Amino acid sequence: MKRRLGVSVYPEHSTPERDRDYLERAARLGFSRVFTCLLSVKGSAEKTIEEFTAFIRMAHELGFEVAVDTNEDVFRRLGATPEGIGPFAKMGVDIIRLDGHFGDHGDIMLTRNAAGIAIEFNASSNLPLDVLIERGADPRNMVVCHNFYPEPYTGLSEETFQVLSRKYRGMGLPIAAFVTSRVHGAFGPGPVFAGLPTCEDDRRRPIGLQARHLVASGLVDDILIGNCEASDEELKELSEVDRSRVTLSIELEPGVGEEERQIVWGYQHVTRGDASAYMLRSSWPRIDYRGTSIQPRDAGCGTFTRGDVLVVNDNMQHYRGELEVALKEMPDDGTRNLVGRIPEDELFLLDYVKPEHPFGFINC
Repeated sequence: MKRRLGVSVYPEHSTPERDRDYLERAARLGFSRVFTCLLSVKGSAEKTIEEFTAFIRMAHELGFEVAVDTNEDVFRRLGATPEGIGPFAKMGVDIIRLDGHFGDHGDIMLTRNAAGIAIEFNASSNLPLDVLIERGADPRNMVVCHNFYPEPYTGLSEETFQVLSRKYRGMGLPIAAFVTSRVHGAFGPGPVFAGLPTCEDDRRRPIGLQARHLVASGLVDDILIGNCEASDEELKELSEVDRSRVTLSIELEPGVGEEERQIVWGYQHVTRGDASAYMLRSSWPRIDYRGTSIQPRDAGCGTFTRGDVLVVNDNMQHYRGELEVALKEMPDDGTRNLVGRIPEDELFLLDYVKPEHPFGFINC
């Protein structure tokens, strides 16, 4: 299943015209999910249903699937219950996200709703969803989505994100998580403007790197922008992220030869299964460079360090053409040319490149 991209829209803080313009721009770039929030909406049930029915109809016209964030208070205010979700069906909601819960019986009944609306549980909480499934919840109608965190330094740690996501991945449930726009003034449902990511370390990263982190984890199906509105540049950057593999930026060294450029850009790199602690190895280029010279070039450093991208040269002909990425310090013995470096702020992505996994490079 292809990872989908989504945006968040908060109609109570915007206008229908502005929302349509934003969704049209996102749709043109392949975005197909919308997250919105009913927790902060204060109007009457009738007004809320009317306004969100119009909003969701417009989103559907543009090809979006719509998830609404809810809790017990929202259900009560709209006149809905776990056994009767008519107001959400009337609005045309595709996914009901539960910020709160209705007890085991209520949650189970929600997954069995006759309208076929998917129920989205909070992936940032340690929930016994496996027990619910054993007791009758319909896993075909269950998805999970992580929280976003408006307050700086409160987002999920990498360890917590991994533990919780692996738990739900083990149940076979689709997982969504949030990245954040870094545009000044981008807003969420509440009065905090410090970004809305799932993982705290993503809060200060460019949006493309945030997404590449989630892709690299292998634990996220859908990537949503938590705040509104991302810039056109951010939407484009996110749409261009390769969602099929780990990708790393590379800063090429001056004087890199055409053969070395072809090795960097011209191959689908895959790490070897017999993995080394010192480097990632992509050996397929060796086949094509058995009879092609790669002249040695002095790196001038004496020692290669983590993140250095290397190509084996003529001084080790049997391995000539192999692309390697240093994982720890090792001496420059003259058999490898330094062709580029992975930027410091992206070195953490190397931890996600597992044996026999694909990876690739993007130009800084």
